[in-house]
Amino acid sequence: MVADDLIWASRLVAAVERAGATPVRDGGSVVIVDLNGRAYDGIDAVAAAVAGGATVIAVAEHDDTETRRRALTAGARRVFSYNKMFSDGPRIVADLVSGRFS
Repeated sequence: MVADDLIWASRLVAAVERAGATPVRDGGSVVIVDLNGRAYDGIDAVAAAVAGGATVIAVAEHDDTETRRRALTAGARRVFSYNKMFSDGPRIVADLVSGRFS
């Protein structure tokens, strides 16, 4: 998981735990990237995780089409809105862990 916003990081951790998985900050075969991080470039984070062999999904503003397009070009399998991740996070994470987005 790559997120530096305290609220989103905690929501992502909760979604991962509710899906029955264990969140980690570095590494992993599946990665969730918050594309609007302050301390990192979200697109670079997607590209690095993909280059490391991970399956990546990302979260972004629903109307930020340019960032969403760039994340998909960098290798993200899907880009979900913050609202979708907030409302359906555990199901999305379960799908990610089960290989649905591979």
